[in-house]
Order: sequence, then C-alpha cells, then structure tokens
Amino acid sequence: MNDTPANVPQLLASAKRWFDDALDQSMRDSGEQPVTVAQAAVFANLDARGTSVAELARRIGTTRQSVHQAVHGLIAIGLLEQVDDPTSARSRLVRVTDEGHRVHSKALSTIDAIERELATRIGEDAVTALRTALDQPWGGPPLIR
Repeated sequence: MNDTPANVPQLLASAKRWFDDALDQSMRDSGEQPVTVAQAAVFANLDARGTSVAELARRIGTTRQSVHQAVHGLIAIGLLEQVDDPTSARSRLVRVTDEGHRVHSKALSTIDAIERELATRIGEDAVTALRTALDQPWGGPPLIR
C-alpha cells in the first residue's frame, strides 16, 4: 500500500474522470445516447466548418485510426457526418449534424450545471481559483534533467 499523497497529474486525472462520469450519467439519465470519452474529445475539437480526421488526431494527440473509430461511432448515432472538403479533392471533413448540435448544446449546459454543483461542494472561491490556475499560460512542457 502506498501512503504517498497523489501528485498533480493524478489529481487532474481523477477530477477529469469525475466530470466525465457526471456528464455521462446526466446525459444518459436525460435519455441521450451515450458517447465515449474519445467521442467527446472529437466533439471538443471540431471546427464549425468541419475538420479532417488527421487534424482531429493531431489536436487530440492520438492516432487517426482511433479518431476514425470514434467518428464512425458518432456518425452511426446521427451526431456527425462526413462531407467532401471543398478545398481538397482527396480529403473529407467531419462536421456536426443538426442532432449533434442539439446534443452538444445540452452537454455544454450540463457541464455548466456540474460546475455549479462542484461550487456548492467545494466552494465558489475554490472553483474560481481552480479555473484561474488551469487557465494560466503554462508555456511549453519543461525538460527536467
């Protein structure tokens, strides 16, 4: 058993899981189709005009194959569609459908409600301080030797 206190990356990962679980359960309870964390990451990184799978993979920091799988799952439930890229005959863009916009809007309002609930649990000042700290420019990752 390890009695070492959790480090910041562990605490951030745990907080992210708490938000992901709250959002997932809230959306399911309201009758929405469940989406995976990977599928939610696709939504968070889409441009309004559409985004290529390769660009999504770069933004998310994962493989094109993983993004392709997430995208096709979202296409299957009607939240995304693929269209030809008007700037490139060899590329296709992923974009949100009308139903996807509705669900995404609901997810964003649910996240706001989850943040308000967090503020009732740990205090408004703590949530403000957390948001402020995470929103600071951290610069590039340091190389520690």
